[in-house]
Amino acid sequence: MTYQFRSLVIPFLGASLVFSCTPKEAPTGPSNVLFIVVDDLRPELGCYGHPLVQSPNMDQLAGEGVLFKNAFCNIPVCGASRASFLTGLRPMQNRFLTYLTYAQDDAPGAISLPQYFKDNGYTTVSNGKVFHNEDDHAAAWDINWRPNDLLDYQTEANSGTDLANRGRPYERGNVPDSVYNDAKIAAKSIIDLKALAAAGKPFFMAVGFLKPHLPFNAPEKYWQLYDGKVSLPDNNYVPTGAPARSVHNSGELRNYAEVPKEGPVSDSLALTLIQGYYASVSYVDAQIGRVLDELKALGLDEKTHIVLIGDHGYNLLEHTMWCKHCNYRNSLRSTMIWKSPKVKAGSISNAIVEYVDIFPTLADLSGLPKPTQLQGESLANELAAPSTSPAGFAISRWTNGYTITTPDYAYTEWVNDSLQWQDEMLYDHRSDLEENENIAAGQSAIADSLSHMLRQHWGLQ
Repeated sequence: MTYQFRSLVIPFLGASLVFSCTPKEAPTGPSNVLFIVVDDLRPELGCYGHPLVQSPNMDQLAGEGVLFKNAFCNIPVCGASRASFLTGLRPMQNRFLTYLTYAQDDAPGAISLPQYFKDNGYTTVSNGKVFHNEDDHAAAWDINWRPNDLLDYQTEANSGTDLANRGRPYERGNVPDSVYNDAKIAAKSIIDLKALAAAGKPFFMAVGFLKPHLPFNAPEKYWQLYDGKVSLPDNNYVPTGAPARSVHNSGELRNYAEVPKEGPVSDSLALTLIQGYYASVSYVDAQIGRVLDELKALGLDEKTHIVLIGDHGYNLLEHTMWCKHCNYRNSLRSTMIWKSPKVKAGSISNAIVEYVDIFPTLADLSGLPKPTQLQGESLANELAAPSTSPAGFAISRWTNGYTITTPDYAYTEWVNDSLQWQDEMLYDHRSDLEENENIAAGQSAIADSLSHMLRQHWGLQ
């Protein structure tokens, strides 16, 4: 098989920049797949160089596999993102739009990733939140299970809360790991792994962990890891020259008690929320470790392709925002770690990759023919020989804003329903990786070139 990254050609000022990689042979090997999806996981882990976050189990996985530094979701909201990467299809104007997205409704003719493996003789298992809606493509799973109460409060202070009467956006309880849903998801997955090992049949297991999604609920010991250590971001402001439509009111957070409906949250609450997010990351890391340890104990780790992702990125008060739902890098960039036999342990890929690449990659690694519907590129060769410098590009969207991320720039264009230009922003990632100054007005040639490329590849025409 030959493989080449999405070539990136930016014609401007009489020059062309071309980024690609040399095709190499793809790895081949085992039949099992363990697909771990973590809700709202920023790429802020020890293995990504974060000086504070403690994530020893995900760090170990990265040390045994390939860490992707530039992985981008195609739409930054749970339901739509999952529908996209579980079908290998890009979001469009009328497809994969909100957190309530059903893949089976928006793309009724598409085969889902679990159905694809089921049709190829695999036992398929879904534990936790994989598709956003449990009944989306339900027939694709031989086993389909998730906990009942996703809010998952466990302390007396938050008793009686539900979706209509939410508690605080965090919980710091002196409780064992086992009381929260992610521990239950890990326990269920361990039971299923033992049964799958005994059966001896190839399997595709997806494990969807809930934290660090709001509310940031975690046992006391994980909060203690960050006592007195967190700080507010330096860029808690709207970027210079950015369109007003590029930021939002953090409506997801404002659904919770003690959060004002308008205006900024207090510094005290903001620090608690950031600490709660990190505590939730460390808590879910411990549960991920339990599943990975069981896979090894059963002798399945060298027979299984493992991929771990966040479903999108997350804002922790950068640019005045909490949560996701925007076109900025913090919302679009997320965690991606692969482990597969014949892949060099401890590798880092700087390639720019997209979540629609996951489906074709798993097909190639498993030695199976790819469905014709797939719109991403297989990363099998990238796993075999990771890129040392950025290459390629990624396209993401949120509502009517479309973003293309290249090795040097992030360009976003807002359009109306007729795809006519309305607004734009351009950030130079060589000098402004945090995206604090929109330079589109002063760099019209670059903006125009990236707009042209975006419209060539966004899949809407």
